[in-house]
Amino acid sequence: MKLTEKEAALEAILFTMGEAVETKRLAEAIGETPEKTRELLGKLRTGWEKEHRGVNLISLEDSWQMCTRSEFYDYLIRIAKAPKKYTLTDTLLETLSIIAYKQPVTRLDVEKIRGVNCDHAINRLVEYNLVEELGRLDAPGRPLLFGTTEQFLRSFGVGSLEELPELSAVQVEEFKEQAEQEAVLQLQT
Repeated sequence: MKLTEKEAALEAILFTMGEAVETKRLAEAIGETPEKTRELLGKLRTGWEKEHRGVNLISLEDSWQMCTRSEFYDYLIRIAKAPKKYTLTDTLLETLSIIAYKQPVTRLDVEKIRGVNCDHAINRLVEYNLVEELGRLDAPGRPLLFGTTEQFLRSFGVGSLEELPELSAVQVEEFKEQAEQEAVLQLQT
């Protein structure tokens, strides 16, 4: 695969940055339109996949990041310190799901849906870099607004929030029933 100068420049930028870079910024850096830049990035990704390279190119929302192919993880951890694996409990997953589907959302909104205090869960999700503060709500007390991060997208293998599965009415009703049962149990203890 022979790279053009602009493709090579994109590869160099993504390698050096080590994190996701917006298409608009990449386009400005190489002097192209965002559409042409996406086309060049797609060509890079296809070439790397075809050659079965050790890295791949992922798209997160409208940003791009170079990362190690998952099938080479075992080789990587032999030389690099193994990253800390986080365990997502049911409580953390429930809280994360609410934030993912309702964002931007306040802590109080999450607590209303779950029926229990969510301070610990939200703090842990922020610590895991799955959730971040997005700003403050223009309301009395100016509560913090939370939303998911690029790390959330990477961890769950989705390119954007639009790719999250839709919940059916039956699933929503089941979740409501479970939440009500949990609330009753909490009141009894």
